[in-house]
Amino acid sequence: MSVDHYENFPVASLLCPAALRPAVEAIYGFARTADDIADEGDAAAETRLAELADYRSDLAAVAVGAPSSARWRQVFVPLAAAIERHRLPVGLLGDLLDAFTQDVTTVRYADRALLLDYCRRSANPVGRLLLHLYGIADADALLRSDAICTALQLANFWQDLGRDARHGRLYVPEADCLRHGVEPTALLAGQDSDATQALVLELVAWTRGLMQYGTPLVHAIPGRAGWELRLVVQGGLRILDRIEALHGATLTTRPKLGWRDAPAIAWRTLRMRAAGADAARLAA
Repeated sequence: MSVDHYENFPVASLLCPAALRPAVEAIYGFARTADDIADEGDAAAETRLAELADYRSDLAAVAVGAPSSARWRQVFVPLAAAIERHRLPVGLLGDLLDAFTQDVTTVRYADRALLLDYCRRSANPVGRLLLHLYGIADADALLRSDAICTALQLANFWQDLGRDARHGRLYVPEADCLRHGVEPTALLAGQDSDATQALVLELVAWTRGLMQYGTPLVHAIPGRAGWELRLVVQGGLRILDRIEALHGATLTTRPKLGWRDAPAIAWRTLRMRAAGADAARLAA
């Protein structure tokens, strides 16, 4: 899983069961292409929205067994196969498109509730789709998956604070800015301060709490999928560590994970296994 270029899930890694790998790749291809339509290049907003509408039409077509247009056939042919084979909930794919469309039209968020609503559609559907592939559908698992996915999305926002600001986009809720005495326009202008860094650190603590709420899910998912989720969780927590090590100064410095982080992530992953085993022994 890459925290450097945000993804909501690890893409068909060696830990992914071979039988599920084509579906995971299809979901990723669908989401990555739509995200690129919304964010990449220099097309006008009207053009992006029109292309996303066409993309949604192709999704609607393959959802009922009809062929897609030729434009994104490399996306929709494998996605159609995954929908048919695994009965993927198409509504979750539609939620992703809603979020990507919102990326074109919305560049600031008034409060945490609105930001979480965005994450509900931009991040959480991917976790729910993966749980569907693994046959997990209980309410507690879904809520904890949502917490992990939202935390990963938020961690990326705080990691990319400076880069997003340079593109005129701000995910830090305005209500949090004002509470810390930070003007949103100052963030967009790249003006760092002690107050800005305190704001980022508070948002990191909030994000860490969400991740910790979701963490028990790793013990509910068996086999290699559970190990993959452990790595995802620890990767997300590690980037939060990196932001804290910078004292929240991500407006001017973007933290990244590298090979030096691998031992710590691996050790923490193994400790998660031990904690789960201890809990099982206590419950026996």
